[in-house]
Amino acid sequence: MPNITSANVAQAIVKLVAAEALPALMGNLVMGNLVNRDFEPRMANAGDTINVPVVPSLTANNIGETGTVSTQNPNLTNAQIVLNTHLEASFQVPDVTKVLAYPDLLRTYLQPAVIALAEKVETDLLGLAASFTANSPVGTAGSALTEASIEAAETALFNAKVPLSQPRYLVVDGSAYSNLRQISRFSEFQTAGEAGLKTLIDGEVGKLKNFYVFRSQFVNKTGSAPVTTWNLGFAKNALGLVIRRLPQPLPGTGAVAEYAELGNFGMRVVMSYQPNTLAQQFTVDILYGTGVLRNNHGIVVRS
Repeated sequence: MPNITSANVAQAIVKLVAAEALPALMGNLVMGNLVNRDFEPRMANAGDTINVPVVPSLTANNIGETGTVSTQNPNLTNAQIVLNTHLEASFQVPDVTKVLAYPDLLRTYLQPAVIALAEKVETDLLGLAASFTANSPVGTAGSALTEASIEAAETALFNAKVPLSQPRYLVVDGSAYSNLRQISRFSEFQTAGEAGLKTLIDGEVGKLKNFYVFRSQFVNKTGSAPVTTWNLGFAKNALGLVIRRLPQPLPGTGAVAEYAELGNFGMRVVMSYQPNTLAQQFTVDILYGTGVLRNNHGIVVRS
């Protein structure tokens, strides 16, 4: 049995924090769980450019009985996403040994840091709504979101040849979500059956017009009188969230790091001693970039 040393204990504490951090972060994400996440466990630095491959299009050739195979040379394009965001949230724990003894105390410290990271990721992804120009926006700024707007958005994605096998998502702000819950024929049992009853009682829209509907507090808003709300309808490959590992701290600097990686998502947790406060500092940080992968796979739904 290996001896228990201060180094063993330090590494165990960081591993415990890392194990708690990532599931908590993903539980607070909406957009981050819906878009195409590109993650590789290799080191990168802020400012690096990552080439994310975009699947090319091919055409069908009718070979018949006497025809020949038509060889195609598909042009594999790339969407370039810059790792331009190094996000961190730090907190201090005066008596770090209590973290091991009381896991609930760890969650109390960790939750605000994780929520701060999740909110910034959500804001960055939803801020890309204005980049979707291939499909004309639907809906009217400053007006309630209507069934007709949702219908037009889904039809536009269909006409843009978004594969039917790919789920469509609609992320709206709180007011637009409220508008959808008040469309009577979708929120009453006599017109929508069990789905309408669920909307009426649980308050969840669920699926509407082939869109899985979500609400977010970070949907982009611009202008004034009327304010334009940039609700977003999209398929998974419309947006990319690229994440890469951050380097380990230099040996002998008094910092211990551990990686938390799960489901194409990764972050670093660093523990270091702060002599000015006589406390251990935990830093949860992530290096990522966001960008549009397929412009025609997204559409702005204004309200």
